[in-house]
Amino acid sequence: MKQVTLVLFIAISLSLVFCTHVLAGQDLVKSVADSCQKELETYCKDVTPGEGRILACLYAHEDKLSNRCDYALYDAAAQLERAVSALTYLANECRDDLKAYCYSVRPGEGRLLDCIKKHKKHVSKRCMQAIKDVKKKK
Repeated sequence: MKQVTLVLFIAISLSLVFCTHVLAGQDLVKSVADSCQKELETYCKDVTPGEGRILACLYAHEDKLSNRCDYALYDAAAQLERAVSALTYLANECRDDLKAYCYSVRPGEGRLLDCIKKHKKHVSKRCMQAIKDVKKKK
């Protein structure tokens, strides 16, 4: 379980930096919060949210987590890991196109993807295929 919690913490941190689908991340947070409500109220009620403190609290009490909470954390970690893998794949396949057409675009909130779509006629086939591949996996 320690590895799962650590992976979840790293994945959430990365998703906050790279993920363009904020609503999907909010759904994961809500799912974990709902599934771990008892644990959060029992062990983490006095923890100030932010900077991974809630996850650290759950990690500190991992031996007391219900199966439902444990599974929600595992599932969230798996989903975030897939999202990070997809974003890494996109970044690798579209790196040259991003440098060529979107170098001045600030990352986040889908701005880079919008830029790539705006320059669709000039973007490499490799990048466009990666975008299609990632959309298929959703």
